[in-house]
Parts: sequence; C-alpha cells; structure tokens
Amino acid sequence: MSVQFGRWNFEGQSADPGYIESVSAALAAYGPDSNEAYSNSGVQILYRAFHTTKESYREKQPCVSPSGAVITWDGRLDNRALLITDLRDSVSVNSTDLAIVAAAHDKWGANCFAKLVGDWALSIWNPAHRSLLLARDPIGTRHLYYSFDSEQVTWSTILEPLVRFAGKALSICEEYIAGWFSYFPATHLTPWFGIHSVPPSSSVLLRPGKHIVSKYWDFDPDNKIRYRGDAEYEEHFRTVFAKAVQCRLRSDRPVLAELSGGMDSSSIVCIADTIIARGAAETPRLDTLSYYNDSEPDWNERPYFTKVEEKRGRTGRHIDISKEEEHLLFELDRQDFAAIPGSGHSRSSESDKRYAECLASQGNRVVLSGIGGDEVMGGVPTPNPELEDLLAKGHFKQLAHQLKVWALNKRKPWFYLFFEAAREFFPPGLVGIPKARRPATWLNPGFVKRNRDALHGYPTRVKLFGPPPTFQCNVGTLAALQRQLGCTALPSVPTYEKRYPFLDRGLLEFLCAIPREQLVRPGQRRSLMRRALVGITPYELLNRKRKSFVSRARLAAIAADWPQYAEMTQQMVSSSLGIVEATELLQVLQKARRGGQVPTVILVRTILVEGWLRNLHRLGLVNLGRGLESEFALQVSMRG
Repeated sequence: MSVQFGRWNFEGQSADPGYIESVSAALAAYGPDSNEAYSNSGVQILYRAFHTTKESYREKQPCVSPSGAVITWDGRLDNRALLITDLRDSVSVNSTDLAIVAAAHDKWGANCFAKLVGDWALSIWNPAHRSLLLARDPIGTRHLYYSFDSEQVTWSTILEPLVRFAGKALSICEEYIAGWFSYFPATHLTPWFGIHSVPPSSSVLLRPGKHIVSKYWDFDPDNKIRYRGDAEYEEHFRTVFAKAVQCRLRSDRPVLAELSGGMDSSSIVCIADTIIARGAAETPRLDTLSYYNDSEPDWNERPYFTKVEEKRGRTGRHIDISKEEEHLLFELDRQDFAAIPGSGHSRSSESDKRYAECLASQGNRVVLSGIGGDEVMGGVPTPNPELEDLLAKGHFKQLAHQLKVWALNKRKPWFYLFFEAAREFFPPGLVGIPKARRPATWLNPGFVKRNRDALHGYPTRVKLFGPPPTFQCNVGTLAALQRQLGCTALPSVPTYEKRYPFLDRGLLEFLCAIPREQLVRPGQRRSLMRRALVGITPYELLNRKRKSFVSRARLAAIAADWPQYAEMTQQMVSSSLGIVEATELLQVLQKARRGGQVPTVILVRTILVEGWLRNLHRLGLVNLGRGLESEFALQVSMRG
C-alpha cells in the first residue's frame, strides 16, 4: 500500500525544505521501496512505494501523463484486461496499472473513476487548469485525506503528517468522537477540524476558492438478477466470489490469509486453494495465520481452522493468545503520537511481535481478511428487509405467509415481527431508537444532545417509494462497513497491504441484485453461501454455529488493574471536555469488575479515547484552556 503526499501553495511559493524532509521521514515506514518527488509552480508531491505486484516495480511516480497531468496512484486494478481493450491505442498488456489509469484519465477525464475497478486512491494535479482532483475507490479500502484554506491545499494517504506538520492550531472534531462511540464516524470526517477524508466512491475538486465533492458511482437499484432455481444463484455466486478472491491473489510474493476458523476466512482460503491449484493465481503461495485460546470455552477456534488445514494438507502459523494480557491501560501512558484513537499501542503485545515475525519470515506483503462477510452474506438472520419488500409492494398474501413462517422460526408473535419491519418506514424520532443503538449511559447529556445522529449510527428510515427496501438495506450495510474501514489505521510495523474479498465491487453488485431470500431464510442464515460452497469449504465450517464474541479477558483486565482504572476516572480529560460523566463511568467499571453485563465495546472505546486525549496533552500537543467544560474547543498546537 504505497503512500502519497502533496502540497500546493496557490501563490506559487515552494514549501520549506525542512517541512518536506520532515514529511518524507514520517512517510518512510509506510513506503520503504522508493522515495520520489515532483516540484513545480508551488506544488510539491512526494511518493513512497510499497510494491505488491510485479507491474508496480516499473511504475515511476509521480507520473506526468501525455496531457501534462501529474498523477500519483496507490492501488490495484482488477479490470485491467477490459480497460486495456478500451484503451488499446495507448496501452498494452504489459502496461502498469498507473499507465492504464493515466491513459483512462486523458481519454475520459473525471468520468474514468467509475471505470476503475479495484482498491485505489489517486491524486491528479492539473497545471493547465490549476486544479487538484482527489478520488477513492467505491468501497473505500484506501485512505486519502486533505486540508485547505485560502492559501494552500495539502493532501496525503496518511493522516499523521497533515496533523503533525499543520503549522497551526487544530481542534478535535466532536462528531467524529461521537461516531467512535457508536457505529463509527461518517466517512468524510477525521478526528480533526479542517482535515477531511475523501468519501468512498467520490472525487474532490480543489481550486483556489473552490471545493466540490462529487459522487461518481453508486449501486444500481434497477440491476436485478432472477433465475429459475437455487442452483443458478449458487453457480453465479461461486463465480463472482472466486473472481473476488483471485483478484486479491495478485502479488509477486506469498500472500497471507487470516484463518480464524469462521466461515468467512475459511471460505476465502478454500476458494484460493482451488484457484492456485488450477494455475490461475499470480501469487506463488498462500500462507495462513490463526489465533487460538484453548482456555475460552466459547471461542475455541482450533478445531475449526484445523479442519481447513487438513483439507489443504498444510499447517499454518498459530499464535496462542491464552496468556495475553489486555493492553487498554497502555493507551493511558503511551508516549508516541497517534492521529486517531485506538491506532495501535505504544507497547507491542507478544502476539503482535509474532505476527510481525510471521510476515517477515514468509515474505508476505499482502494479507487477506474476511471482514465484511458476516454483514453482506446474511450473517444476521433478520426477516425485516424481506418483509419490508413485501409490504412496500403490497404483496399482503405472501407477507402473511412469511410472517407465519418467520414467527415459528423466531418463536415470536407475528405482529411483533410485523411491527419491527413496519417501524423502519417511519422517522426514528417518531418510533424511537432500538435499545442496541442508544448512547452509553456515561456520556454527558449535552454531548449526546449535540451529536444524537452520530451516536445513533446515523439512522435513516426506509423509503416506501423508490429502490426496494432490501436494496436500501444492502446499501446501508455497506455504508456501515465503509465507516469502519475509515477508522482503520495503516500498519507500518510491519508494513503490509490488507485486502478484503467480501468487499469486492462485483460481488457486492451481485448480492444487491438477487432476491433477499437467497441470502437469508427461516432457520438458514447465510443460506446462499452455505449451499454454494458445499464440497469446497469443510462441512464443519459451513454448519457451525455463529461465533461468540469473547469479552471475558477485558472484564478480567479491569478487575486485575482496578486501582489504575479507578484513578483514571478521577481526572479525565474527556470529562473536562464535556464528553464523559466520570461518576457514571466509574459505576459501570465497578459493575464490569464484578463480572456484570456491560456494553463492553463502547466501554473499551471510551478508555481508548481517554488515553488518546491524555497522550495529546502529555506530548504537549494539547492546551486544556479555561472554559472547556462548557464547550468542545480542544485546541492543539502542532509542532513539527
């Protein structure tokens, strides 16, 4: 995952050499393979490569296209062959991804973005038009940030240099913090006011006095796939899923797959093995890495990932985390700078070290992740989208039948299921917010009032007219995943590129186009996936129960380190800023210490945010001035 950085002074002044050197040093760990630069007319662009494909070694960036545009590109094109056919007058089968993108932009301009399938982020400086164009792929797997004022614009695929070397006071974005306490912040936000993130599937045009954000692509609600029987859906799924995995096996080095023992990661590995066996993958080998904890009765993954290893005839790397201690308190005394909350720890755990050793010893630069599979494949067996579809279409006879079937399966009254589905058509303010989305009780009431939408996960009602409710549900699910990806910091120790087969654009388009009942049926979550992968993924994996989320270790850590947690609540930065009610938080921590049921995820995030704010203050980057109790105005004086 290569990194790019640029700064454009509108009046044409060159940036201070010391500033450029500092930024370059900050980017070095993320791009160890090259250190290239472009400078002209007040524009300085830096590029550091991290090669993951054989073609990337031949790329020279920043690239000046035949039209004069200066392009920096971080990405992987999955539809190279199609683009090469469309651009055959200017590229060939041996062209790099960068050359194809440059030719596409010269031919189609900004309209080319919708044609670029894969994971990517790019910047295009056009000296003729004195404009900067920034864009990200539709799913948002790569980051791209920018800041601007009346004098300049700065952009980067890494957030850290935009914050550390801003040269001016910055403020913490309250809405971002609120989103962090819920289902993650909106995709255009960063923790810092004045620093923005390019949203997925969008481009940003910047000129002096102009800032335009445009969406260049979206899923088509009119795209519908209807077959006569299940077998045709299953065959189509196997084809698009295999394609999604195959594209992410494009690497000149061995690829590492995270094999958790769940259905998602196991299916990725099994499909990848079939692709490699028939010689259709570029990677020379697929390695696996699995974590296990035999002391956890509800999270015993070893029997499951062992079944996959038996099928492939090869044992992967295993990391025992049974004796690993929770490291939340490390966030409270870390000494290094972190641009976003929870972006790593100042002290590496033993499992982190073994992970790094695994990547180094095997030469892995690409890691496959099963993130997104549970959400997009129907891991949560709710009948709501299907029932909403029938209700919106007025198919009341079929609705009555499905209500009866689902009521028997869920062991709930049919009118309860009907109400749960119907309420989605009404504004949240009218029918209320489900208990699972309500803000934590220890958050300050004023903070909650100001940031209600973010804390509720940006709720929207299902529209009765327009795209089918199932389509709206699919798009909403992806939006939540995009917010999650936006809070994922790029790894630098060690550096690697993470790829997500279940977030493949072609696969997602297919899932949005098929009937909902193919994905979820009464008593059959992930119905299509289970049916389609029979004989490919081991039986034990396809038919295992939903994995339990284990939080006992974190609760045990609170009990073991209780004096430190109690001390934390006495002088909380987040409390002085009007975010957290320290007394309420202490009561919840005491309940967790006794083994009571608490919202563990939000509790952990509260501790991470508190540690993040403390470290900004400890590093001399935060001025906790007077009056902060009544307004959220955390001023940060960044020092290069």
